[in-house]
Amino acid sequence: MSKKHPKEERTLILIKPDGVKRGLVGDILERFEARGLKLIGLSMIWPTKEQIHEHYPKSKEWITRVGEKTLATYKKYGYDAVEEVGTSDPYEIGQMVRDWVLEYMTSGPLVKGIVKGIHAIDMVRKIAGNTMPAFSEMGTIRGDYSVDSPAAANKDKRSVHNIIHASETEEEAEHEIKFWFSAEEIHDYKRAEEDIMF
Repeated sequence: MSKKHPKEERTLILIKPDGVKRGLVGDILERFEARGLKLIGLSMIWPTKEQIHEHYPKSKEWITRVGEKTLATYKKYGYDAVEEVGTSDPYEIGQMVRDWVLEYMTSGPLVKGIVKGIHAIDMVRKIAGNTMPAFSEMGTIRGDYSVDSPAAANKDKRSVHNIIHASETEEEAEHEIKFWFSAEEIHDYKRAEEDIMF
């Protein structure tokens, strides 16, 4: 992928159903804008299972890795995977977790957005905090607004409620932006303070 100027970097955010239902959308978006990042695409949708199925990876490697993380959580907190979910096979467990994620992500509307600015991918992930809210630093979105953990989620046989999705890499961001937005829904512009801040 060709390297653009760092301030041209774009990333996708999805404010998940728990973030929307808890009325955190404004607070979350304000954190990005206050940092000097700009929103160039934004809308609310209630996604279908098919959309969420296509959004998340489906490869055997990815699903197995999810299962291995879940097994590690069970081990760390002294739970027996076979007693909890009927198997210790990482791929089977990964499939279950992926199904929990599909249920969670379609349980209500979400807000999809594109954030643009200097190192937008890293900045957004830094502001969002650790994927697991229980381990996220205070001052981050997840650290300030959630205490959910993989152990609690696994015990309840559900997805971790972690408020927001943020693309991890430039390739992932571009793929997800194309998946969730049409060209007509993206509106670039110059923020008033760009000449002062950068």
